Amino acid sequence: MLTFSTLLQTCHSGYRRASISISNVESALTLYAALTASRPEKIAMAALAAVAGSILMTLSAKIAIPFYPVPLTMTTFVVIGLGLALGPRLGVAAVALYLMQGALGLPVFAGTPEKGIGLAYMAGPTGGYLVGYLLAAFAAGFLAERGADRSVVTAFLAALVAGAVIYVPGLLYLGALFGWDQPILAWGLYPFILGDLTKAALAALVFPATWAMIAGKRGF
Repeated sequence: MLTFSTLLQTCHSGYRRASISISNVESALTLYAALTASRPEKIAMAALAAVAGSILMTLSAKIAIPFYPVPLTMTTFVVIGLGLALGPRLGVAAVALYLMQGALGLPVFAGTPEKGIGLAYMAGPTGGYLVGYLLAAFAAGFLAERGADRSVVTAFLAALVAGAVIYVPGLLYLGALFGWDQPILAWGLYPFILGDLTKAALAALVFPATWAMIAGKRGF
């Protein structure tokens, strides 16, 4: 028989579970942490996230969207997104797994296998940018753990910073490969600025909205 005392206990239990869920969202440093806070299988979940991230990078590398002045690939957006969503360590792990697959000869990069595979491809003009992916994932994750992905403005800035990091090793390697007497910036930077701004704007829309959706579902 349902008594008033039993009803109070049931309500209190439900309120306590809701409070824990809200607390998990508030205290979570990344989206991944917020979504897996109550899951016991931490190692398996992390491994699955890294594998899924590497697959997502492969898919994004194979899709080119018509854009100006060059076609838009979503690889850098995925790299930054993995850092923002997974945090610096797991984000870097996902990117490193992707790069390892490419080094082993799997056709995971843009233009493969037509433009070569494996270490031969990675030693080409895009080699520095591939290294930059690791740095970008770490930078995005570092900023995400400090709440940069929870508002439109800070998410936009975080994506810009992480995207800019890719160009540091990318341009340095490109200059070392072809010589600084060549138009390195015209080859490896200027054509991609508009696309990077577009991707940063997309990140600024997606990540704060995802946080808000999660918080709403948890009753926050």
